[in-house]
Amino acid sequence: MVSLREIKEREYLPKKNLRRLLILGSLILIKMLITNLSIIRKLSQIPSSGKQYIRPKRRYVLPKFEKNMKYCNSKEKYLRPTLYCNSHSPEVIALAHELGAYKISDKEFALAAFEFAKRKITLEMMPLDGVENTIRRGTGTCLHEITVFVALCRAAGIKARYKLYSLTMIQAWEDTMIVDPMVKKFQDAMGYFMIHGEGEVFLDGKWIVCDVGPTPERQAASKIPISQFGEDSIGMWLDAIPGTIMITESLPYGLNIMMRFVQKMAPMTIDKVNKSILDQINRGKIILEEKGEDKYDSEIRKSFKPKFPEPVLKRKKSIIFQK
Repeated sequence: MVSLREIKEREYLPKKNLRRLLILGSLILIKMLITNLSIIRKLSQIPSSGKQYIRPKRRYVLPKFEKNMKYCNSKEKYLRPTLYCNSHSPEVIALAHELGAYKISDKEFALAAFEFAKRKITLEMMPLDGVENTIRRGTGTCLHEITVFVALCRAAGIKARYKLYSLTMIQAWEDTMIVDPMVKKFQDAMGYFMIHGEGEVFLDGKWIVCDVGPTPERQAASKIPISQFGEDSIGMWLDAIPGTIMITESLPYGLNIMMRFVQKMAPMTIDKVNKSILDQINRGKIILEEKGEDKYDSEIRKSFKPKFPEPVLKRKKSIIFQK
């Protein structure tokens, strides 16, 4: 049972402006669903046999947990377990040791955790759940992926936290993600309310940003650079809506509401999105196999210029997150 003190101290409650953002986002999403009710009813009635998405196999073998494995049991901020991020779970501890926890330097481990979360977890649109489930499954949203990175670092005794914000994707990325009119309507309806994030790890007295969300294959398919350890995604393949960046120890309550609602109301739309993600990965894989990852990244950085679409709710400057 989570105590009220823990809820407050570990930042489980959304801050005032995030609560406002979630409420407004829910209202706009509901309006979109109501105005497209007939389409959504048809989508929701399509039998499971009509689904296109088949969850891929994990890209890794689950390491075995041993009871004598060392892990960080501190209650200090940024080291302790938080919502969805149980750094004390056997899955996290075993994986941390597999990556070299307590055997290599903090920087080397953080890099290993970054590479694992970025390359091994496959993007899948779904509601949030515990990090141990993500590791067993091998798929999840960008927030699942960040949580894997944060949990691994905390288990190894390295402070880690979340950086969340509302985003605008570059046009090239958006073009590869929007697969049908309903997906486009969902994105337009969400506008400011698309929450993305990155992990941050504390090394050598400063916080280092880690964008673990997109795999190299997805970035290659969208013809954008492959984000590296310490490199911010903001300005590369997305942009943060001004004033929406929030630094937090934990993912807050409320982020799951809209995803669960959309999945319930339009499961076939989510199915199409997840199928398009796998198609994107396959396209990028071909590019990287033909050219080589290092050569691709070096060449694309010379010519890449991000082009951002206008935010749907650009005039709403009053939405500001608090640190």
